[in-house]
Amino acid sequence: MDFITEVVRAISDLPFPVVGVVAGLMAFAESGLGVGSIFPGETGVLLLGAAAATPVRFAVMLLLVALGVTAGDHVGYLLGRRYGERMRELAVVRRLGVRHWDRATAALHRYGAAAVFITRLIPIVRTLTPAAAGAAQVRYGRFLPASLAGSLLWSALYVSLGAFAGASAAHLERLLGRASWILLGALAVLVVVVSLIRRRRAKAKTSP
Repeated sequence: MDFITEVVRAISDLPFPVVGVVAGLMAFAESGLGVGSIFPGETGVLLLGAAAATPVRFAVMLLLVALGVTAGDHVGYLLGRRYGERMRELAVVRRLGVRHWDRATAALHRYGAAAVFITRLIPIVRTLTPAAAGAAQVRYGRFLPASLAGSLLWSALYVSLGAFAGASAAHLERLLGRASWILLGALAVLVVVVSLIRRRRAKAKTSP
């Protein structure tokens, strides 16, 4: 708990514009095709979300992270448009798993461009769906709103979790601080009571 609290404090002490930009870059890395498989952008956004302690900061970080996510989507979409069906054979897709590519493709066949939004919270598949949309020649006018809506959903989830975790850590620290003094006082009283009982018993044994 002390470590978590110190991390939250360290993040909160950083200039918020820097924290927001870094969170956006981590969100881009998470959703960018292939990058998210080796870079823990999801974890980074969660930790940095602890700095979103006020409504204004929360709104700004929500927007920056959402922009980072949709920017990553666009990387996949443009690659899909360029390589088409050959995307399935690329090394980056094989590293992530061809089965996930097939799931993304199946979602597109079933839901159309809305699959970019629907698969947003499904690990790996969410990274491949924009590229699959590009390979399937989904019109950009349909891809863009689905990407923006899905990005806002992802951003709202992880920034909210990070902000809640940060607030909880600080709150728990305050509670534990108070509880520590209460516990210390209770232990002191207990020690005094036990000492008095032992003295009385010792006197009772030595008395005729």
